[in-house]
Amino acid sequence: MEFGLSQDQLLLDNSVRKFLSAEVPLDAIRSLAAGEGSDASVWRGLADMGLAGVLIPEAHGGAEMGMLDAVVIAEALGYAACPGPFLSTAVMASYLLKEAGATDSLARMATGEYRVGIAFSDVIGAHKGQVTESDSKLSGQSLFAFDAEADAYLVALADGQVLMIDASEVTRAPLTTIDKTRSVCELTFDASPACLVTDDMALLKQTIVRGRAVQAADTLGAAQYMLDQAVAYSLERKQFNRVVGSFQAVKHMCAEMASQLEPSRAFVWYAGHAFDEVTADAAATACHAKAHLAEVGQFVAKTSTEVHGGMGFTDLLGLHYWFKRIGFNRQLLGSPEAVRHEAAVLQGLCE
Repeated sequence: MEFGLSQDQLLLDNSVRKFLSAEVPLDAIRSLAAGEGSDASVWRGLADMGLAGVLIPEAHGGAEMGMLDAVVIAEALGYAACPGPFLSTAVMASYLLKEAGATDSLARMATGEYRVGIAFSDVIGAHKGQVTESDSKLSGQSLFAFDAEADAYLVALADGQVLMIDASEVTRAPLTTIDKTRSVCELTFDASPACLVTDDMALLKQTIVRGRAVQAADTLGAAQYMLDQAVAYSLERKQFNRVVGSFQAVKHMCAEMASQLEPSRAFVWYAGHAFDEVTADAAATACHAKAHLAEVGQFVAKTSTEVHGGMGFTDLLGLHYWFKRIGFNRQLLGSPEAVRHEAAVLQGLCE
């Protein structure tokens, strides 16, 4: 059996990469990381290509594509260390709102003019139970909400309720993390009015595992960029009148990175494919893909930096933006240990 991308998906991947190579150069990433720029123009360009509505039905102005298409896009975004709310708005929020029947915002989300952040810390990680609800009003705090520039947020409670709240109704404080290419924030609620979207815990979990599949693809793209940069550098950097890529130790480092990363591509593609075609495998596969890419990505990021020697740590090359993005992906939506445990529960291996 041949498993690969269709011609349409290959064209999609090529179009996204061409746009990103022109619109998101390293200087643009540096500017954003220094707080001197915004991801608004990049997100507008991606929305004009239809990527903001990748999972939104055509009836609401979206492209109505599948999760494998979203994974292909995410891999290209990771390769470019592209900023923007693709994970939060285009994938997680779009899916949850569509499945919950809360379609009022979808048309504006598809055009890129309306961004919906994700605040799920009450059901993920060590900050559970920090937000309470009473009479459709929220109180408490939610940490590491995706997208500090969102127009609204989906807030998940520990009991499975998901409420939508306008950004004007909350106090948000940007949080400083190692990853400067994407923004997260702390949301503070003080009897803030919100609207119930769903109380279906199964739908909430499905939204989270879709986010994990997209994160795995983002890490795959970022790691591939670091590998490509390491190979290119090894073929131009000379020591003792020889390119360092001719040294056996460097060859082995690059070969090991490639041998670990290449099989991961099919793994990530299958994770996206499973949501569309093999739903029984989807959640566990997404968890395993997320955990595996976290480990492989960390190895590639470390080894690629070592291939560059001292240059790898400088801002001149900018490798640290991809290095830190991979590190941040490792923890977002659950650490490798946490998501592997969740996969084991799903597979009946433990309770």
